[in-house]
Amino acid sequence: MKQDKRLSILLVIGIVALVFLLSRQYFLRLDLTEDKQFTMSKATRSILHKLEEPVDVRAYFSENLPADFEKVKTDFQNLLIEYNNISKGKVNYQFINPGVDEASEQEAMQNGIQPLLINVREKDEASQKKAFMGAVVEYGDQKEVIPFVSAESPMEYDLTTAIKKISVKDKPSLGFLQGHGEPQIGQMAQVAQALSVIYTMENVSLESEPVAERVKALVIVNPTDSIPEEQFKKLDDYLAKGGKIIAALNAVNGDFSTATGSAVPNNIFQWLASHGVMVEPTFVVDASCGKVTIQQRFGNFSIPTQINFPYLPLIKSFSDHPATTGIEGVMFQFASPIKFASQDGSVFTILVTSSEKAGTQNVPLQFDIQKQWTEADFPLSNIPLGGVVEGLMNNPDSRLVVFSDGDFIVSQEGNLNPDNVNLMLNTIEWLVDKSGLAELRDKGVVYRPIKDLDEGKRTFTKYFNFLFPLALVALVGIWRSQRNRRKRNQRMEEKYV
Repeated sequence: MKQDKRLSILLVIGIVALVFLLSRQYFLRLDLTEDKQFTMSKATRSILHKLEEPVDVRAYFSENLPADFEKVKTDFQNLLIEYNNISKGKVNYQFINPGVDEASEQEAMQNGIQPLLINVREKDEASQKKAFMGAVVEYGDQKEVIPFVSAESPMEYDLTTAIKKISVKDKPSLGFLQGHGEPQIGQMAQVAQALSVIYTMENVSLESEPVAERVKALVIVNPTDSIPEEQFKKLDDYLAKGGKIIAALNAVNGDFSTATGSAVPNNIFQWLASHGVMVEPTFVVDASCGKVTIQQRFGNFSIPTQINFPYLPLIKSFSDHPATTGIEGVMFQFASPIKFASQDGSVFTILVTSSEKAGTQNVPLQFDIQKQWTEADFPLSNIPLGGVVEGLMNNPDSRLVVFSDGDFIVSQEGNLNPDNVNLMLNTIEWLVDKSGLAELRDKGVVYRPIKDLDEGKRTFTKYFNFLFPLALVALVGIWRSQRNRRKRNQRMEEKYV
């Protein structure tokens, strides 16, 4: 009997040792999340397989942090282990505790990792502690900083894009049309910063030269002045050679200072119509919308109050298309309906639409902030607000993407809705890069407010989250009780030894 026990113990120890050794060689994880948040993407694998030189990652993480911060460190470390395995040892990493001494802390800050103050509770006393949670990625003489790693940030996207940014040699060129009142690249700071990872951005003027062959895609953002006809000929020539154009345009304009709405006269809409795309100069109103702040008077006081403003559609309806992968909520400002009629056998695919409760209003109009909106104001559904035309100018490779809002990526303050940025990045990547980074970018970007669920789903979600853990505990308790009862009954039997 004792010998059997020894053999069993040795067998268990052997199995544990074997599993431990195999786990160092192979990394296996079961991912049950909806968006496969913990499954390594094809984009990451492709980038890691193409590395020509080693990548060194120095992760600066403080120790003895609260449990939720320690989990971030553990997740990041597991991610680096997987990167090391997939790259066959080309991604090397080390964890440094900046709290060891002042020199380590200075090293972290000199590398662009700034500390943050977190609240901790020790021995029933609340205090603040300095914490470092960032990383430096090096490839040859190139360096990229991930200043802060958090539970909410898409770790794989941050790490993969950092590696690609410093390892890519020849970045494809993106052109931004200028010379007709378009915003500068700096006015699209969030988009420009994200694009700079894998693209070279340049201003394009059509006054004297055609669109250069090196320009893989041309972005036209809200020109306020008319474009000379000879320049439209250059755009057609670019499309005829298989060029890609993204046009984000305002057909209507809303002025908050005067509370008025008007049409935008610009001949670019005639050029779009020549390719079958009609952007109507009317306002789309949507029951799913953003809010504006107004001052309401209560006696002698004015209190800022937020109200729904249907002229700011909150887009949550997207086609199943690479350009809209993972996009959940885009905020448009004064959008217009888009219609299409093929001129040369080209094909139009709708990318984004209004909600099922929408409508249109003709210009000119006066915004009524105090208006009480009803179901009758939203008689239409799924109005196209963006789409792509393929196969223009008899070239199957040509693409023309049109969005009926020229401001959805323009922001100098850096406060754009994240999915506004992601929609443009996904679209450009689909047209040009094909690397698959879009699926990474949207990991962790979730817009699912419970108030937007219908009543039945909201009630089910609320009670399921409350009752399921209790039911699970109860089931475990019943199972343990039954098991113990069976054991007691066995001991009471005469034959039990």
